[in-house]
Amino acid sequence: MATERKYDGFAPGLYTIDGIGAGGFQFGGMTHRGSLLALPDGIHAYAPESFAEVDEASLAPLFALPRGSVELLLFGCGPSLLPVPPGLRQRLRALGIGCDPMSTGAACQTYNILIGEKRPVGAVLIAAT
Repeated sequence: MATERKYDGFAPGLYTIDGIGAGGFQFGGMTHRGSLLALPDGIHAYAPESFAEVDEASLAPLFALPRGSVELLLFGCGPSLLPVPPGLRQRLRALGIGCDPMSTGAACQTYNILIGEKRPVGAVLIAAT
């Protein structure tokens, strides 16, 4: 009998990030290898493998949410801090979304704290390999 995936790249609901390492993440009793986009509607498998690949097109699930759903987007850039490209920062600002780049580990910790405070936050989490 073939095994069926419970979710195809999307796990609905709000989850803390319980673990990070070996190129992936643990959340909600699940594991995922690769990057994640964590939003108020759920956790999305995220195609970019490096922060340089993050662009407006890859953030389409964020832009599809109602305005005000996310007021701060954390960028877990991988092992180090990298600047958010000016064009992307402007696009986010125009939608009322602030952004804060940091290492992926720091982004996971900050994301967990902010969702615990019920803040409207999202996170781009680039998996470190």
